[in-house]
Amino acid sequence: MNILIVNHYAGSPQYGMEFRPYYLAKEWIMQGHKVTIIGANFSHLRNQQPQIKEDLESENIGGIIYLWLKTPSYQGSGIKRIINMLTFVFKLFKYQKKIIEQSSPDIVIASSTYPLDVYAAYSIAKRNKAKLVFELHDMWPLSPMLIGGYSKYHPFIWLMQRAENFACKNCHYYISLLGNTKHYLVEHGLNEGKFHHIPNGFSLHEMNFDGVSIPKEHEELLKRLKTESNLIIGYTGGHAPSNALKIFVSSSIHFNQNQTVAFVLVGNGSQKNELIQIAKENNQNNVYFLPPVSKTSIPNLLSYFDLLYAGGTSSILHKYGTSYNKITDYMLAEKPIIFAVDEPNSLVEKVGCGIQIPAENEPELLKTIQFFSELSVEQRTQMGLKGREYALAELNYTSLAKKFIEAIEKS
Repeated sequence: MNILIVNHYAGSPQYGMEFRPYYLAKEWIMQGHKVTIIGANFSHLRNQQPQIKEDLESENIGGIIYLWLKTPSYQGSGIKRIINMLTFVFKLFKYQKKIIEQSSPDIVIASSTYPLDVYAAYSIAKRNKAKLVFELHDMWPLSPMLIGGYSKYHPFIWLMQRAENFACKNCHYYISLLGNTKHYLVEHGLNEGKFHHIPNGFSLHEMNFDGVSIPKEHEELLKRLKTESNLIIGYTGGHAPSNALKIFVSSSIHFNQNQTVAFVLVGNGSQKNELIQIAKENNQNNVYFLPPVSKTSIPNLLSYFDLLYAGGTSSILHKYGTSYNKITDYMLAEKPIIFAVDEPNSLVEKVGCGIQIPAENEPELLKTIQFFSELSVEQRTQMGLKGREYALAELNYTSLAKKFIEAIEKS
């Protein structure tokens, strides 16, 4: 089959996030399909942007044909980002004839975070008599309404809601990264038989079980902590309010005196300086902040920890499910997880590879850390092993790509 993925923020190893379209495409190519990805030439998620001069240019990345649409740059959010989105959608319509000529799709997947691309994807699919698939990454327009405080009558939100409803009513298949969205989508017009849950995953082909070495600064600290602490709790990723790290740092105060529990945060973000200041003000000598490491160094880094933390703010959004990439990394590391997110039937809970607690609940977090500190190494290892075994079997992109195609062929 010829597969066309429309993803505004599509990336690759050389450009950076987001990676899901790339990894699915690589697997589909190995399974005998042809894949074309359409993306904007500017995305805030990437480390590097594709350099193009024309409105539409192609690039071959590892056998995947990327079609880049020229869009204006922006920093952060706001009106410039909205202009960037609208430009991308407009040019999808403008160049749909050329897009069809270059991709001749049997399947068109609308996969941008926001739903506006579904109109152009629908038009392309209809013109080439292809099947339309909508892939849900995030709860738009619900996310900007709840996080940004926008009214449902705001013109941008109204536009997004109409697009979401159009996707539910007009797609042939609906793929959701979030596991608890079916009921919500049915309320917006989706036939529940079209719904399929396919989460994020990892690439078996790029997995290095030994891991790439970590920076000397990280190695020296973690080796020292191994000799000084009974329990090292690690966090990797963005230091942003959405990850509920204030409560993580605050909880360390209660273990500050005996120094048997160490808290290590690895990464960068808008809240990092504030978190460092909180630790300084409380004279905490059991909290450590380290710079981020490369994606390939993550397995080696995580091997030094005894316990891993992932958190989120108290939000109604989490009842629809989450798609944290770090959870897959944590599971592959064979470490138990504290999952402080209000997600019903979460992966951590379902697999039994850690303990789920309510979001932003410090007493529960303290109790859970204490519980893990009293477990033997063997008990923690057994819990972590459940996560690794599940991830290897169910969350690799080879398996997920097959499930994606099977969902389409069997429906």
